[in-house]
Amino acid sequence: MQTAFRARLIDALPFWLSLGMVPLAYIAARFGGWWWALMPLYAWYLMTMLDAVLGLNDENPDTETPEAQLFWYRAITVIWFPIQFAMIFGGIWFATRSGLSGWEKLGLFFGIGIASGTIGIVYSHELLHQKNPVERWLGDLLLASTLYSHFRTEHLLVHHSWVATPRDAVSARYNEGFFRYFLRVLMECPKSAWAAETRRLARAGRSKFDRRNPFWRYGTLQLGMLALALLLGGWQGLGLFIWQAFIAVWQLELTNYVEHYGLTRKHLGNGRYEHVLPRHSWNSSHTATNWLLINLQRHSDHHYKPDRRFPLLQTYDQEQAPQLPLGYPAMTFLAMIPPLWRRRMNPRVRAWRRQFYPEIADWSEYNRGTLPQPRNAL
Repeated sequence: MQTAFRARLIDALPFWLSLGMVPLAYIAARFGGWWWALMPLYAWYLMTMLDAVLGLNDENPDTETPEAQLFWYRAITVIWFPIQFAMIFGGIWFATRSGLSGWEKLGLFFGIGIASGTIGIVYSHELLHQKNPVERWLGDLLLASTLYSHFRTEHLLVHHSWVATPRDAVSARYNEGFFRYFLRVLMECPKSAWAAETRRLARAGRSKFDRRNPFWRYGTLQLGMLALALLLGGWQGLGLFIWQAFIAVWQLELTNYVEHYGLTRKHLGNGRYEHVLPRHSWNSSHTATNWLLINLQRHSDHHYKPDRRFPLLQTYDQEQAPQLPLGYPAMTFLAMIPPLWRRRMNPRVRAWRRQFYPEIADWSEYNRGTLPQPRNAL
């Protein structure tokens, strides 16, 4: 059942929890020591504890809500780039001129990487799905600050088209451990994104080196970020910038791993697959984590309706979509320990298969990812 949408600032404020990372980054930089640990404690453990206290939020807002009423919700995603920019580059300027030890600097930029990955890339994901050119540019800038600009192409042109098929590198296969998955994604996704842009340009009769290829923009923005880090902090500043970018990408791919683990679209023959449905993404209604991650856990609806803004995303019950037992922070922690992850999630994948696809007796090709790829994706 849909409920009336509440457009007031007071109602949008829970989705501004990301701002809590800003004073924690300042404290870590100012006082050194183990103060950097407050940032992962806030983003991971506090949200998990709040999820346990607040429980699930099963309310579905009215999807016909006019965009004008979403101002206070959209605002946090729009203002985040200058905030993240200041944290990263202000942190580089300060850390390379302070008395912080080497491990204190690494800890500080570990925490900043959590902010730019857990929050910044999630916000960029929201912005890149919009038609507004300013929002798309902000999304590009956020990705460039984590050296992961190709994510835009890979996500929009590959992932959303081929999710839960062998064509999609970031749809984790059944029984595939995170570390193997992570290496595979790092190797395959840049090539996949380049190939997708090459095909898009070829359809318009243009060369892959045409100025319309966004990889020119990706490279320029990323080189600009690297140059600024070098200018502000020398080689040490450059190293700290790359370290936070790695932590951000690690956070993103942990989330990607959780979102689709073991879920597959039914193969219809001749390289064709069924349409994407809510059942092809893990759904979660854990309240606090959905506040921090702007409803990213309502991932089933995001794939079903990719252009729907985050305040209006719907949640589904277990009859329509598989449910995660915990919020993303807790699930990504489990993903880092493959035996625990398999013990918790493999029975759920098998139950999902029995529920939605009782007619499929042999899942071996699905497990190996050896089913035929869509012909028009090659």
